[in-house]
Amino acid sequence: MAVVTAAMVKELREKTGAGMMDCKGALGETGGDIEQAVDWLRKKGLAKAAKKAGRTAAEGLIGVEAPGRSGALLEVNSETDFVARNDSFQAFVREATKAALSAGGSIEALEAAHLPGSSATLKDRLQELIATVGENMTMRRVATLSVSNGVVATYVHNQVTEGLGKIGVLVALESEGDVGELSTLGRQIAAHIAAMNPVAVDASGVDAGTIERESAILREKNAGKPDHVLQKIVESGLKSFFKENTLLDQMAVHPDHANKTITQVLKEAGSRIGKPIELKGFVRYGLGEGIEKEETDFAAEVAAQSGIGKKPDGEGAPA
Repeated sequence: MAVVTAAMVKELREKTGAGMMDCKGALGETGGDIEQAVDWLRKKGLAKAAKKAGRTAAEGLIGVEAPGRSGALLEVNSETDFVARNDSFQAFVREATKAALSAGGSIEALEAAHLPGSSATLKDRLQELIATVGENMTMRRVATLSVSNGVVATYVHNQVTEGLGKIGVLVALESEGDVGELSTLGRQIAAHIAAMNPVAVDASGVDAGTIERESAILREKNAGKPDHVLQKIVESGLKSFFKENTLLDQMAVHPDHANKTITQVLKEAGSRIGKPIELKGFVRYGLGEGIEKEETDFAAEVAAQSGIGKKPDGEGAPA
């Protein structure tokens, strides 16, 4: 039987809003599997808010770069937040994000990219930085977006310096309208995406696994009802899920667009500038999503690195 720790219970409570004993029971029933425990609580009707958001479980920075009709988003992880605040680390993330604009959208291609005026690759540069700082770092994931006409707008949440922060968003707006107005609108929508974390642009973009998971939860919560009733419940439940979790159907959070869906916001903006606007896609990265962070004793770690309490040659404490 899996050992249920206080940290596991805390994480599940943060994900679901359920009570402590309910979370402990769910983890016991699911062998300590957090995601299965989320579903278990939802099936029992005990989860207040079981949106899978992915907790921040790694340090580092999200880099954002969008000079106009193209944009890049890059996550670079470090072991500690101390390194994330390091000027050299920030300079590397900035350089790598700019290189990602033309690197083809894969980490492998980005690692092989050369720095301007240098024979060194980004992978070489990162290895040098690791050796200098003494802490492991990785370029975890990268994405790019582009449009033929219009803008790729950005938003950075918890920004530590220009274009670097804890949450980064790209949103692509295709239009022949005024670039200035498109940029303002795009930034507002990007901020909405950062806050609401939609799973797709619209229902057609939701992956089959997510739909099956939501359907299974609805079926189990309503087990025992006649098949024709159950089918209607599932269909209605999925419509509600799409409305709450797909971008175009979500209610805009920006005060300039109160009580309007993102679809309505785009339509009204298109009428105002005299050109239709199509939202071609978006990417949202939250730092450390899905990475389990090892819990460490910080005091012991500092002591170990500084040699406090270490016995030289096995005899006595250091002078």
